[in-house]
Amino acid sequence: MRTPAQNAELALLLEVCGTPKPGNVDRDRDLDDLRFEHFLAGAVGAQNGLRLAENGAAVGTAFERAVAGMARQRGGNTQFGALLLLTPLVCASRTDLSQPVVESVVEETTVADAADFYRAFDHVEVFVSEPPADLDALDVRRGSDAIPALESRGLTLLEVLAGGVPGDDVAREWVTGFERSFRAAERLATSEGPVQRRAAETFLSLLAERPDTLVAKRHGEAVAAEVTERAAALEDALADDPAAVDAFADELVSQGINPGTTADVTAAGLYIALEREALEV
Repeated sequence: MRTPAQNAELALLLEVCGTPKPGNVDRDRDLDDLRFEHFLAGAVGAQNGLRLAENGAAVGTAFERAVAGMARQRGGNTQFGALLLLTPLVCASRTDLSQPVVESVVEETTVADAADFYRAFDHVEVFVSEPPADLDALDVRRGSDAIPALESRGLTLLEVLAGGVPGDDVAREWVTGFERSFRAAERLATSEGPVQRRAAETFLSLLAERPDTLVAKRHGEAVAAEVTERAAALEDALADDPAAVDAFADELVSQGINPGTTADVTAAGLYIALEREALEV
């Protein structure tokens, strides 16, 4: 039987192996600055932090260590958002991987957890929106330099992430009981076929359901909405017309449109399904 940390690593590996995932790196597609092997190395590198989460470490400590390990490859940020979802899920698995327990895990985060979250930005460059002028001192891109301002305001990690809603759907998972992650796990468990195909189908269904917030940040809300509309039109085409989904994937890659947040939620769903033994791998 795999441990929670091993299932989390496997979830990251299965997520990047799923294809086609429009706009994202998969086993058939690379981006200009990110390649398939970078994601494999990132998943393996995160293992030490995930084991800390499994063995009782605080969420912030485990997350910062997972990001530090993930960043030890030449591609840069491969799975920052996915690890921000996986870490509390692995912590919850110490008792029971359920929405109420995960909610308790995030509600019990502290200012120290928030400080470790900021330290994680020292390891890798992460695309984030410009903060309002009055919150410039708390800009996560400052990394550990922002910790004094964070501590002076006494913000917990949950409070920091709640400030990112509605513009960041990874943060939204933290304040909604990982709603979409658990729903993705259910879809993965009830669908059929190889897990890589199920992962791709789940990714497309999530993209069809809600505009990707990373796309919205980088390209604007109109582009994100258009991508979601096109995904919805193709949602059932993986079985009937896979070439159409492949063409959509290639088009988004060529345009530099990367629905990375949707991939993060897919990875979280994969972990939940694996940990609950709802997927046979």
